[in-house]
Order: sequence, then structure tokens, then C-alpha cells
Amino acid sequence: MHKTNRRRFLSTIAGTGAFVMAKPFWSWAGPEIDPRVAAIVAGTIGIDTHNHIDVPLDSEELPGPDADLAGELKKSGLSAICMTFATDYKRNVQPGEAYQRFLNGLSAMDTLLQRNNMKRSLNLADLRSAHKDKRPTVIQSVEGSHFLEGKLDRVGAAYSRGLRHLGLLHDSDASVPLGDVYTHPPAFGGLTPFGADVIRECNRLGILVDLAHASNDTIDAALKIAAHPVLISHTGLDTRLGKNPDMARMMRPRLISKEQAKIVADAGGVIGVWTHLADSPLEFAQNIRAMVEVTGVDHVAIGTDTKLTPAYRSPQSNPGGPGGRGGSRPGERTNTAWTDQQAGFYYVVVDALLRNGFSEEEIGKIGGGNYCRLFGAATKL
Repeated sequence: MHKTNRRRFLSTIAGTGAFVMAKPFWSWAGPEIDPRVAAIVAGTIGIDTHNHIDVPLDSEELPGPDADLAGELKKSGLSAICMTFATDYKRNVQPGEAYQRFLNGLSAMDTLLQRNNMKRSLNLADLRSAHKDKRPTVIQSVEGSHFLEGKLDRVGAAYSRGLRHLGLLHDSDASVPLGDVYTHPPAFGGLTPFGADVIRECNRLGILVDLAHASNDTIDAALKIAAHPVLISHTGLDTRLGKNPDMARMMRPRLISKEQAKIVADAGGVIGVWTHLADSPLEFAQNIRAMVEVTGVDHVAIGTDTKLTPAYRSPQSNPGGPGGRGGSRPGERTNTAWTDQQAGFYYVVVDALLRNGFSEEEIGKIGGGNYCRLFGAATKL
């Protein structure tokens, strides 16, 4: 950091009356943490709105790996993750196949949580209680509604298993489509009638609707019928393409325009900014700043699209299987999202947000408060 910028940052913190250590947190090679950063991490409910936990989807591979989920979550500084998986890593061919993979994934996550002495948070009160007691927790999510296979009653079955965050779409179309995916040519005119029914059922039961991977037409139609504000858990502004042209070309269709982000925000929604296309914590904070300037600070969250636990590769899988999409990649793991990262994810991000001029109150909103507002509204019956 340039000396002038460093002095300005330290002066800003000093002006708040906070104690500042002589050596800035972001340059430490050890486990020490700036007291102000530590206080913000401890005092806010930090949530990653989209975090993949790889689990087996095939029955013969259950119960799956014994990962240190609780340890990684505590290291990160986050209070919770929206623990997600998808059933379309492998092509669903036979009727019932996607549903069985969904049930297998949930069973594997049941075992993982039991081994880590953890529980799912089913509502906002659960989240707040876990944070107060310093207990790591998760919100159960699934990315893509392929498991429904046109059967609306399966939304209720998923709810009974602890699902409280439903990603309507993922990379491939479901056997009974719910809407147009943003990386596919338009085929369904936006949201389908079944997709609309699923949103209404989520609203009735108490499940947060996540419109990541949805085309603009799908989002616009969903906003007209949703009883509660929606989430777009992981994306970024299409004006923030990073420094890698190849990565930018690949990710460009997955980014949101300023105009569409404003539409979501005006409807009360929240947009999670991912760590992709950011080569450093400071660049990530700048991407968050860019989104805030478009939507306002009440409509932005953190949705990394990373993995808190190690990737899992099925012995039977091809490169498209769980954990098999290229193996361990730079930036894939949450607590090593950036090169030479020395501290847990949320500690590093809070520090970067402070350096970018965000206040403690604003960090609390972005870090998890905005997601909590949506989650509370969706799950309150």
C-alpha cells in the first residue's frame, strides 16, 4: 500500500476512537488480528450466501467425506454459510434420478453436520441464537430445482428435510423447466408456469427464493409474483471484468447489468457479490463498492461461489462430477480465496471493506445483515 494511502486509512480509523495496532492486519504473516477487524467480525452475523459443500450424489458413495466444516467455518470468521450443492453436475437421464441425487446429497450433509456437531438454521431466530452462542451453523440450500421433476409436492418434502434457500435454476435445464437460464438462448419466454408455481409454494412454506442463473426476463417475471424480496446469491456487475481476459469472457454472461441490479434492488432484493474476477481482497471490496453505488448498501451481500471444505471427486465421476470440475483451482477454497491469504475469509474481507471506506454499520449490512432481512421475511410464517 502506498504510504499516503496507508496514513489516510490509519487516520480514518484513529478518528473513530478505535485502537489500531502499528502493523496493518492485511500485511501480517501470522494469526494476529487488528482489534477493530476482530470486533466487527465478532459483532456482525457474517454470511456467505452461496458456498458449495461437495458431497456424493450416488447412493453407493454415502455417507461421504468427513470434512472439518466447523473448523473451516470458525477459521473463516463467518457465522454461517448457505450450504449448497447441485444435482446436475452429472446429467440426469432417468426419471427420478435427480430426486434421488437430491436426497442422497441431503443425507450426506446430514452426516457431515452430525460429525461436526452442527445444526441447520431454519429461521432467523436460529441464526441469531447460533451467533450469540458462537456456534457455527448453516442454511441449507440447493442450486437448481432439477429434483422437482415437475412435482410441486417435492418442495414441501425438501422443506421437511431442512431446505430454506432454493436456487430456482442452475447450469442445465430441468426436465420440467422453470425458466430461462442466463447462459442459454431464450427458450421459455422467461419464467415458466411451473417456475411460478414453485415460487408461490416457497413463499407459502417459508423458503427463500434465489434467482441466480436466471435470465433478465425470468427475474422480471419472478419479481411480479414473489410475495417476498428475492436473492441473487452470486454474481457481479458486468462493468467489473477483472484483469484476466479469458476469465472475463467466460464469466461475462453470468454478470448482472446496472439496470437489472437496480430492478432487483427496487423490489427489495439483495445481490451477492462473488470473489470471481477479483485478484485481491481490496479488488473484491471495490467490486462490492461498485454494486453498492448502483443498488444502495441495503441490497448487497457476499456470495463467494467458493468451497469452504475440500473438493470431493466421485470415484465414478467424469470431470463434470462433484469436485471434478477441474479439481482444486486457485481461488476455489473460501479461506484461501486469494494468493498469500494469511487469515480467514471474513477477517480479510472486513479489513478490505474498511480500507475501502465502508463504515462498521455498512459492513454489518453487507456482511450478513441484508441477507438476514430477506431470510427472516421468507421464513417467518
